Amino acid sequence: MDERDLPWLGVDVLADLLRRGETSSEEIVRACLARIDRLNPTLAAFITVDADGALRAARRADRDRASRRARGPLHGIPFAAKDALWAKGLPATNGSRLFADFVPSEDATVIARLRAAGAVLLGKLNMMELGFGPTLRPPFGTPRNPWNIERTPGGSSSGSASAVAAGLVPITLGGDTGGSIRLPAALCGVVGLKPTRGRVSRHGLMGICPELDCAGPLAASVTDVARALRVIAGHDRRDPGTSRSGVVDYVRTTARGLHGARLGVVTEFMESAVLDAEVRRLVTDAVATLAKAGARVSEVSVPLIAHAPTIYIGIAEPEAATLFRQRLITRAEDLDVLPRRRLFTASLLPASLVASARRLGERLRTEVDSALRDVDVLVGPTTPTEAPPLPVAARIGSANEAWIAAVAGRSLFTNPFNVTGHPAMSVPCGFTPQALPVGLQIVGRYNGEADVLRVGAAYQAATDWHRRHPRLE
Repeated sequence: MDERDLPWLGVDVLADLLRRGETSSEEIVRACLARIDRLNPTLAAFITVDADGALRAARRADRDRASRRARGPLHGIPFAAKDALWAKGLPATNGSRLFADFVPSEDATVIARLRAAGAVLLGKLNMMELGFGPTLRPPFGTPRNPWNIERTPGGSSSGSASAVAAGLVPITLGGDTGGSIRLPAALCGVVGLKPTRGRVSRHGLMGICPELDCAGPLAASVTDVARALRVIAGHDRRDPGTSRSGVVDYVRTTARGLHGARLGVVTEFMESAVLDAEVRRLVTDAVATLAKAGARVSEVSVPLIAHAPTIYIGIAEPEAATLFRQRLITRAEDLDVLPRRRLFTASLLPASLVASARRLGERLRTEVDSALRDVDVLVGPTTPTEAPPLPVAARIGSANEAWIAAVAGRSLFTNPFNVTGHPAMSVPCGFTPQALPVGLQIVGRYNGEADVLRVGAAYQAATDWHRRHPRLE
C-alpha cells in the first residue's frame, strides 16, 4: 500500500493493517505528518504539530503491540485536538493571543482517555478565537475549508473538521457550545457528534459556558466516531457534571440497521425562511434514503425551537462575558474585532435575561422530550446554507457579515440542542452545485447516542458522500 493512502483509511482498516503487521503506527504517523507538512500552510488546520512527541508515542505503541499489549482498536491510531483542550506540555491557546503562553501541566480527560487507549496525539487544531464566533484575523492563521479554500470551514472547531476532511488525521476532538462540532462537520463534509450533556467530561476544556460546553469526536465515518465516543465517554470525578449512567458499546449499535427505527422530521427546521432551497432538497433526499432503508418517517413540531437562538444568547453570552471580563478590560486590543464586539455587547445584557432564558430553555427541553416520545430520533438540516465565504474586513457590519456570524457562530439549527442537552450529530448528505458539502443533523433522547449513531451509520451504509475527498494536490 502507498504510504500516501494511509491518512485516508478509517480506524477499522488501519487497525486491521496494524494487527496483521502490514503497517506500523510509526508509518501511519509519518504519513499524516507528511500530509500536514504539505497542506497545513494552505489550510491552517493545525496550530501546533508535535511531530517528535507523536513519533515517540507511535514507536511506544508499536513496541506494546509487539509485546501483545495492544489496548484496543485505537491503539497506534493518530488523533488531534482542538486547541481549547489541554494537552500536557503543549500550548493551549484557545485560538487567542490571550492564552498564547498557556501550557497546561495535565491532559484534558478526553485526551488522557484516548492516550490511555493507545491513540497517538499529533498536535493541536486551529479554531475561532475563544470558541466565540467568527474571527476576522485569526492570530494563528485563517482556517480554510478543504472543499474551497475561499470558504469558511465553520467553527468554532474549524481545524477539527478541516483536518479530517483533508485527510490530515483520522480522528479529531472538538468542543461544542452552540454547534461548534456539528457546524464545521457539516460545512466540511465529515461526521461530528455533540454527546448528551454530561456524557463526556469537560475537564480541561476551555469553553465559554460550562452549562452548554461539550467535547466530542469528529471523523469521516460514524463508526469511527462511535469508537472514539466509547473511549472518552463516562463519569469523571474531576467534572461533577458528568453522568454516572453506563457507557454502552456504541460500535455494536452502528450495525443494527434501520428496521423499526422511527424518525421525526422537524417541521420548524424544514419550513424555515432562512433554509436554502438546495440544502432543503438534499436533506429531503436523505430522509427518503433513510425511509427506503427501513425507517418509519413522520413530521414533528417543536414550536419553541424557532426561538432557540435567542434563548441560547441569553444563557451563553453573558456567561462568556463574565468568564473573560478581566481580560476584556485589560487586553481588549489583543482580541479580534468580532469576538470583542460580541463580548462587549454581551456584558451589557441584564442579569434578569439569563434567568428568563434558562426558564425558556427548560420549556424547550420539555418540547424536545415530548417530540421524542413517539420517535427514536429527530432529523433536519445541520446548517441553513453551504459554507459561506471567509469573513473579510470590507463586510464588517454589513448584512452579509451578520449572516456569516449566524451561520459560522450561532447556528440556528444546532444551538437548540446545546440549550436542551440532547445528543446531536451531523452526517454528510450531499453537495450543492458549488461542490460544497451539506450535513444532516440527527438528534436523540438523553443518553441516546446509540440511536443517533445507528441512524447515521445506516445512512452512510446506503450512501457514499463520506467517501468523497476534496482535491487538494
